[in-house]
Amino acid sequence: MSQSLYMCSCGFGGRTAMALAIVGAALGGCSSQPSVGPGALARTHPAKLTALCVTEGEVQPKGGGRMEVADPAMRAVALGTGGDTAELEFTYEGPTASEAPLGNGELRRQIGLKLRAADSCNVVYVMWRLEPSSGLAVSVKRNPGMSENAQCHDGGYHSLKSAHAEPVPSIQLGETHSLRAELNGDTLRVFADGRLAWEGEVGEEARAFDGPIGVRTDNGRFVFRVVGEPGGQPSDCRSGELVAAG
Repeated sequence: MSQSLYMCSCGFGGRTAMALAIVGAALGGCSSQPSVGPGALARTHPAKLTALCVTEGEVQPKGGGRMEVADPAMRAVALGTGGDTAELEFTYEGPTASEAPLGNGELRRQIGLKLRAADSCNVVYVMWRLEPSSGLAVSVKRNPGMSENAQCHDGGYHSLKSAHAEPVPSIQLGETHSLRAELNGDTLRVFADGRLAWEGEVGEEARAFDGPIGVRTDNGRFVFRVVGEPGGQPSDCRSGELVAAG
């Protein structure tokens, strides 16, 4: 595993403009308690700059490496990162003013990580669900020959079974939590607040594509920051809007 971690900045201009963020030594007001376990990695390595390409919704800078989302649906990828290791620290600020059901009609409130995010149709999701029930949901979205949401919509999802799973805390308003995902070969390990909460095999579907890490939210307002390892993934915003890094 690379010993250098990247802190992802936010991007939004038109709808999407660009801002840069630096990995801080702490969350700078996001939490009064530091993360434990794997979360410490995000604070022990040299600061780096990169950009977050927001492909849906808007993200606002908050300072101290933090970002805020208030849209009912937000999708983004972290430019220049590898796709196998990611960490997300977030504070829940409540439901969004308007709500957007998923493609299957379900109204779900959640935040989570993307791994190996080749495009909108081929990605590994690690989601921390708040409502209608609390828990982790790990899935592969695989649609060979498709790359845009207009092509695949909500098709191609396959829920992954765990070899080991533990319950995660129910997230309350104003609380800060951390979510980390590590993919090593076929084995995916997920840590919630520094503790192993899910472990399982991703299978050959997830090995068929590659891409950077990313972040996703649905129907929740969050202050967050996302951290990944540097990698050789594309450094342009593939949605058609280039988010510069400084």
